[in-house]
Amino acid sequence: MNGTAVAVEGLTKRYGEVVALDGVSFSVPAGTILGLLGPNGAGKTTAVRVLTTIIRPDAGHASVLGYDVVRDAASVRYRIGLAGQYAAVDGNLTGRENLRLIGRLTQIPRGRIAARADELLERFELADAADRVVRTYSGGMRRRLDLAAALVHQPPVLFLDEPTTGLDPHGRLELWDILRELVADGTTVLLTTQYLDEADRLAHSIVVVDRGRIIAEGTPSELKARVGSTVIEIELIDEADALRAEPLLAAFGAGCGRDGRTICVKLQDGTHALIDVLRTLDAAQLIPVTLAVREPSLDDAFLTLTGRHAEPVDVPDRETVGTRGGA
Repeated sequence: MNGTAVAVEGLTKRYGEVVALDGVSFSVPAGTILGLLGPNGAGKTTAVRVLTTIIRPDAGHASVLGYDVVRDAASVRYRIGLAGQYAAVDGNLTGRENLRLIGRLTQIPRGRIAARADELLERFELADAADRVVRTYSGGMRRRLDLAAALVHQPPVLFLDEPTTGLDPHGRLELWDILRELVADGTTVLLTTQYLDEADRLAHSIVVVDRGRIIAEGTPSELKARVGSTVIEIELIDEADALRAEPLLAAFGAGCGRDGRTICVKLQDGTHALIDVLRTLDAAQLIPVTLAVREPSLDDAFLTLTGRHAEPVDVPDRETVGTRGGA
């Protein structure tokens, strides 16, 4: 993990009246995974589009492996892989043909292309469908093929914009294993995702953006530590009881909100405060239906930082990437 693979300084991008990026600065050490998180429309995909040379910034600078994304765009493209939110493979070609085409476009030695395509088809469990045209693939299969295409030329830097959208749980776990293997071999990854558990499991560091600005950065543990030491979730009999309980529980910590008849409270002194919480509810004749105690999650941190939960992953970001990287 020597040196900086991706460097961003004062990056700004506007779309008319909308400021998609407002002076964003961060860096990604080589051989690590950076999770870029934020609500839909926060600027995540715009940042990826700038770093992968799809669009130019209005101000600021960015480089990948020392190559400026504007002045040295061609050099950047040959050193990166990109998988966007939607599969960018050709539906009229077979899976094998798609990967071999990417191999030719990225100037892999001709004698290596076929073997590399077969290796990836096997790794992404597509070997049985390798000679079927891609338009007959399921959505999950197309997603896996798109991810394989981003890896054909073994790029040292990989940009993944919500890469596991559309994958089943098994497919997600498989991709996580692949990413860990790539990073162990020295690959640098910038990952945007709406699955906060994904960022928690994979990312060495996280940058949270909101309305085009960075609002927090640090390791997953550091961000979760901002929430408090313990989170309790209390389900009351009905919403009326939850409304009565909410102001009573607010005294014990920063509430992370009420959802129907369930209240979530973040506590600094978990064990002792929990006893006091139960006594308070009992004195008010409020009976919990269920009570769960857990450590803070990245979702709790996200809510604390942005004021809202991460959106469902099936809601597409308004800034869509649909372009193949590495060519």
